[in-house]
Amino acid sequence: MKSNYLTEIALPINYHINDFLAFHQRDEMGVSEMVQQNQIKKGIIWHDNPALLTITLEDGKAQIQLDIDGDKPFYSPESLTDLASHMLGLKQPVEAFESLYQTHPVIGELISRQMGLRIYQSATPFEALNWAIIGQQISVSAAISIRRRFIQVIGIQHSSGLLCYPTYKQVIQCSQNDLRQCGFSAGKANALLNICHLIDSGILVLTIPESENEIKLLTEKLLSIKGIGMWTVNYALLRGFNYLNGSLHGDVAVRRNLQYLLKWEDKVSPEQTEKWLAEFSPWKALVGAHLWQQQSRSGY
Repeated sequence: MKSNYLTEIALPINYHINDFLAFHQRDEMGVSEMVQQNQIKKGIIWHDNPALLTITLEDGKAQIQLDIDGDKPFYSPESLTDLASHMLGLKQPVEAFESLYQTHPVIGELISRQMGLRIYQSATPFEALNWAIIGQQISVSAAISIRRRFIQVIGIQHSSGLLCYPTYKQVIQCSQNDLRQCGFSAGKANALLNICHLIDSGILVLTIPESENEIKLLTEKLLSIKGIGMWTVNYALLRGFNYLNGSLHGDVAVRRNLQYLLKWEDKVSPEQTEKWLAEFSPWKALVGAHLWQQQSRSGY
């Protein structure tokens, strides 16, 4: 049995449609996401049911469709709108940031050239954290391959044929060896399983914090888990929690693009990057995203 729901969201005039689609098109095999022209289809778990989320972007609006497998699943229009707004980055007050910095002597030209840039989000904070763990100290292509095998091994399939990105409830049933077979190192496998157990016990809650103090508490909890470092936390906050003030000074691409922006001959160190980004609090991560994007049109 399948239930279908529809809603619609207005998009800003300068919304970066291609960048949003590119973020979800990194895996060319498309086992859990498919991007076609101006549309993304993504397999998700919706309140324990396999579901297909379809987002179609056109004429200043996003049309959202949710197809849920199962008998009488939970649904509310507010929940679907909230999910789509989150993924599209529409909860980020980028207009305030642009108004403040588009005349800045160093980054003003970059901001003006990339007006409307947002940080597109994973469907859930758990997915973002999972991706950050997978991506630790390996290439993007290697991380994509591991992510693909991970989704395939857990194997929750929607009736459309797409596989659904698992929640902690599915991952917690895996063994370390199961994850190792997907390409996880022992450390990454243990870190992910520990996170799942902490969520299951209620010790760790991956809701979107509303204050810097809540961000600090969440960061401390994550850093207390063996195998989770500051890069992982900052990337997860960036991609799953709509947090725009994380410092991405540890990211090689951010440092390389900062060197390009500043026209320095020598490479920019993490310490120099951290100090430079500090000036832009509470927008450090958004500045980092603009640095990422300045030499690339393929998403970040």
